[in-house]
Amino acid sequence: CPEVLRRTWGVIPGFPELLVLDSTVPAQIKAFEAQIDVSKTLFIVSSKSGTTIEPNSFMQYFLDKTGRIFGEAAAGTRFIAITDPGTPLHDFAKKHRFRHIAHGVPSIGGRYSALSHFGMIPAAVMGIDVLEFLDRAEIMVQSCAAYVPPESNPGVMLGIILGTLGNAGRDKVTFVTSPGISSLGAWLEQLIAESTGKESRREGKRKGLVPVDNEPLGAPGIYGTDRVFAYIRLSSAPSAEQDDAVAALEQAGHPVVRIALEDPMDLGQEFFRWEIATATAGAILAINPFDQPDVESAKIAARGLMKAYEETGKLAPQTPLLEADGLALFADTQNEAALAKAARSRDVPAYLAAHLARIRPGDYFAINAFVSMDNANARELEAIRHVVRDNRRVATTLGFGPRFLHSTGQLHKGGPNSGVFLEITCDDAEDLAIPGQHYQFGILKRAQELGDFQVLAEKERRILRVHVGTDVHGGLARLREIISRIS
Repeated sequence: CPEVLRRTWGVIPGFPELLVLDSTVPAQIKAFEAQIDVSKTLFIVSSKSGTTIEPNSFMQYFLDKTGRIFGEAAAGTRFIAITDPGTPLHDFAKKHRFRHIAHGVPSIGGRYSALSHFGMIPAAVMGIDVLEFLDRAEIMVQSCAAYVPPESNPGVMLGIILGTLGNAGRDKVTFVTSPGISSLGAWLEQLIAESTGKESRREGKRKGLVPVDNEPLGAPGIYGTDRVFAYIRLSSAPSAEQDDAVAALEQAGHPVVRIALEDPMDLGQEFFRWEIATATAGAILAINPFDQPDVESAKIAARGLMKAYEETGKLAPQTPLLEADGLALFADTQNEAALAKAARSRDVPAYLAAHLARIRPGDYFAINAFVSMDNANARELEAIRHVVRDNRRVATTLGFGPRFLHSTGQLHKGGPNSGVFLEITCDDAEDLAIPGQHYQFGILKRAQELGDFQVLAEKERRILRVHVGTDVHGGLARLREIISRIS
């Protein structure tokens, strides 16, 4: 939520600029640090459980930086903590005399907490009129109240549509958002993917809605019969190109849900509408939309790898299947056997082609990239997903690690086995120490990569890892060129 607000409003005159750090990739942390003046920054540490390793590691890193400027005793005055009562983060913040501790409501899950302190304190700091924002949201709260009949309830009706279409095979929820609110899709992606990728209590099989964000619209013919489009239109700043493209999809027979916002202050209404809709869709799919068991499985795997590193000083080495032109391929035993059988020759392009050939109608192609989220990397990765979408006629997703582990990671592991995964990893040109720990950010990122891969393999997912070395942009460009040629 804070990142959506930041990308929507930018810098409001007279208020601080809000920046969001959500990556353990050392290059990303260095780029973040280069944007700020530590001596003039207020750090907001946000974690419901107070035990999440990423924000706690960032906190340790920047607490050390502020301590060097203001002294260890005064460093905490530059920090605010947002966490549930009694968490380890609460205790840490109290001990280190943080400027303020704001408590979450324990009964509200993290991804449903946009309109609580977790979303609204950063909103207030960056200068948004929070009272007006919540007053607008209250309109949707009342519209979705329990006493409102389902046919008149906007959240329930949206959930009925998504859940019913999902059960009918249209389980790829594709977001089309006006340019002024384009970042909303990333929030919706986490809400839906982490809430619905579960085993159905009624049918005993895994169900889920696959959110598709930031996939530019194409001609109606490139989409399969597994799509539903959600057009969230900003009435005050619409896109005529989007209007025409969505109309063409509708005319071609694709289901389209249209939602209109008068202006960005109505985003609070959408947060609440989609939270109700996601819970309703979960009921129709017969899954629990309020747990995330497979997110925890990846955390457990990563913690096990970190423990081994602290005991031995190294992570277990892995041997690539193939190496060429700066790219190295890795797979577990089962996926390696499948690729070896299908590949026409033993080289990188042939194995990539064999992996993409495993995509079937109704599947989705997921890029999980543990690289920095800069524009150059994003362009190469977006180009890869669009080539696959157009040539294979399937939905595509792009997640940057480790942040996707806390959103689409649940769907990947707990949802239906309809994903074909390409994990992309790299070497870090420069690593950063985490004060108070025996490992660096690069080691933490590496454990998260390997943990995610390990759990996906255990779940018998179709996954291949591509390692691009230290020349990340060059490696991604080579990968994009190969996939463009063979897909």
